[in-house]
Amino acid sequence: MTALIIGLSILLLVIVILQISKLTDLYARIRGEEEVDERLNRSQGNAMILFMVGFLTLCIISAYWMRNYMLGYGPHKAASAHGSTLDNLFNTTLLFTGIVFVITHIALFYFSWRYKKTKTSKATHWSHNNTLEIVWSAIPAVVMTYLVIKGLLAWNAVMADIKPGEEHIEIEATGYQFAWHLRYPGADGVIGTRKYTLISASNPLGQDWTDPHNYDDFHPDELWLPVGKKVRVRIIARDVLHNFFLPHFRVKMDAVPGLPTYFVFTPEKTTEDYRNELRNYPEYNVPKDPSDPDSKMLWEEFNYELACAELCGKSHYSMRRVVRIVSQEEYDAWLAKQQSYYQSTIRNTDDDPNKGKLLGYEMDRNREALNMAVDKALVDAGIPMTAEEKAALRLIPLDYVGFETGSSVLTSQSTSQIDDLVGILNRYPDISIEIEGHTDSTGEVAANQVLSQDRAQVIENYLIEKGIAQGRLKAIGYGSSRPIDTNDTDEGRAKNRRTQFRIISN
Repeated sequence: MTALIIGLSILLLVIVILQISKLTDLYARIRGEEEVDERLNRSQGNAMILFMVGFLTLCIISAYWMRNYMLGYGPHKAASAHGSTLDNLFNTTLLFTGIVFVITHIALFYFSWRYKKTKTSKATHWSHNNTLEIVWSAIPAVVMTYLVIKGLLAWNAVMADIKPGEEHIEIEATGYQFAWHLRYPGADGVIGTRKYTLISASNPLGQDWTDPHNYDDFHPDELWLPVGKKVRVRIIARDVLHNFFLPHFRVKMDAVPGLPTYFVFTPEKTTEDYRNELRNYPEYNVPKDPSDPDSKMLWEEFNYELACAELCGKSHYSMRRVVRIVSQEEYDAWLAKQQSYYQSTIRNTDDDPNKGKLLGYEMDRNREALNMAVDKALVDAGIPMTAEEKAALRLIPLDYVGFETGSSVLTSQSTSQIDDLVGILNRYPDISIEIEGHTDSTGEVAANQVLSQDRAQVIENYLIEKGIAQGRLKAIGYGSSRPIDTNDTDEGRAKNRRTQFRIISN
């Protein structure tokens, strides 16, 4: 019914216009076409002058009214080191184009009014005018030359890449329908390699797990950056064209499938600094939710954001990510909480090419833990404590020393921690240790006793081969006589099958 009414209304409007046209035509015949044309031209000329005044006035008023919401004006000055360069370029361009915009509109509507057709008007024909040709060719050429040179200088400054050896943070942003997948380097500061052929459900970025640089990379949900630190963003697209857009930092770069791009910038204002600047403007001191007067103010809820500036599909809007610019201390604290994607999702799964192997960083971590345990036992030896507490400190497990099932043959990964023990004994030449072997309760007691003794003896022999004096070592097998957990479960039996050493003198 609504559509029918709209259709009838449009039809009625068309009929009215046609009737008015017929009446005008009839009136022209009666009064004379020339007089009607002259009056019509006069009224149209006056209307154009009024339109020009209203149009230019509204342009100026609307720009002034919205100035505090427009990037580059009011509170929204650039929050990056290079941003002011781009803002200055745009302002200069706006100055020249604004002058042309105003002059051309005044000329357009003024000429329509000034040279309207009358009974006495007569056209003047100019076949050519060299002066005008020179003026309207030279002025745009000079202005364009200036803008192009200024633009090239700005481009070279803004798009400069990181210099060799320059301190910076490098991160990666992969756009896909419909989100940004962020990746940061871990403690090594290097982003690991990736191959599109390795992309899978468990490996969304196609990281190469044989590259050690990938072991500590992590994938956060938000973009966190320290203020005052240069950042290089690798920008990649996985499916269609996207655009990496940080409006407050004047960062905008296409993410092209198969063609990695980059952008380098330095944040200069933390999120809190920007909020405090917004706080000085009345339009940001209103509740974010107008229906809830108790909601926080707009300035309190402000966050920098990462968006996609390319129309990449119907859910394009969902590519928004929160960006937080913080102090170096806050950034370091945030980094400490992040978990490696490899460690949390891939390590020792079927997707891990290193399954069952100790990696270099794990060996370093195990070595550090073993050294700390020995240092603690020796340092705390002079502190008053009970005999049980002293004994507990001096008994240190070798968690990463293992043997083949049912034998005293060391597994391939076991020598790493025994070598760490060699280093400790060389660092503390006055200590002696007792190497203990333990088994679970599976099998005969006597056989378990022999097996545990053999395993402890294998470690002692290895230490002797590495140059440790035999007098500092003692190997004892306890079999299944000293369990630390139940032997009724697989987990408990695994804990009972252990090798450890006790510091017996220092």
